[in-house]
Formats: sequence, C-alpha cells, structure tokens
Amino acid sequence: LVFMLAVSAFPAKAADPAFLTIGAGYYDINDNEDAAEFRAEIRRADKVGIFKPFYGLMATSDRAFYGYGGLLVDIFFGKRVVLTPNFAAGLYADGDGKDLGHAVEFRSALDLAWRFDNRARLGLSFYHISNASISSNNPGTEVLSVVYSIPLK
Repeated sequence: LVFMLAVSAFPAKAADPAFLTIGAGYYDINDNEDAAEFRAEIRRADKVGIFKPFYGLMATSDRAFYGYGGLLVDIFFGKRVVLTPNFAAGLYADGDGKDLGHAVEFRSALDLAWRFDNRARLGLSFYHISNASISSNNPGTEVLSVVYSIPLK
C-alpha cells in the first residue's frame, strides 16, 4: 500500500495531450428512471495549477441534455492506470427523462482508466449530478459509463 501511494505521487513521464472523450452508459442507476447515456467531452492539455479544464455534452435516450464545464486532475499509478476525479457545473434540460429539480446542475465524477502506449485511455466513469439543493426538488442521479479518450495532436 505504501508503495502504491508513493507511485501515485509521480506523474507519467510525458505530459498528456488534449483528449476527445466519448462515453456511453447507464443513466439513473440509483432510481427507477433509467435510460441510456451518451456523452462527448474535450479535455484540454493546459493546466491551471494541477487542474485541467474540460467541457462536454451529455444526452440520454429520454432526450435529457446536459452541457457542462469544469476541472479535472489526472493521478497516475505507474504509466498505465489513471484515476481522474473531476467536477463540473452546467445546464440541464430533462426532456422526457428525470426531473432533477433545476436547470443548474453540478457533476462530481471519478474515472478509472487504462492508458495505452499511444496515450489513448479506456475506462469506467461514475458520476453524480444534482443541483446541490438550490431547489427544494433535488433527487440527483448517478451514471455509470464506459469511456474512451482519444488523444488530440
């Protein structure tokens, strides 16, 4: 365990490029208004301290849409495994899907991915969306998806 924690403190040898990240998964895994989830994100290479900006669009098979932007940080375990916590804020429209209580919604996520030699990544993403109680209606939702990050160079 101590070795793994020490390894995580060292970044990968070369800086990663920007990525186009695409994902598909299961929306509302914690409730009964499930749907298919699809998303695309641009994860930039430039940094603000240790954080990288990103922005994206998510849609569900129930015609819900979420446009968001935020910050992420990549934590490397060796050169292959990458843990990416991230946080975003955005605007949500429920379409025929789950009413999350407000147009303004926040997303907290955790991605765990395998990094290939060409720097592409394949992994799992788990995230929570809620309005942080800015509305009295705040059911929130959780999403589990498979993500693939394509290096942009």
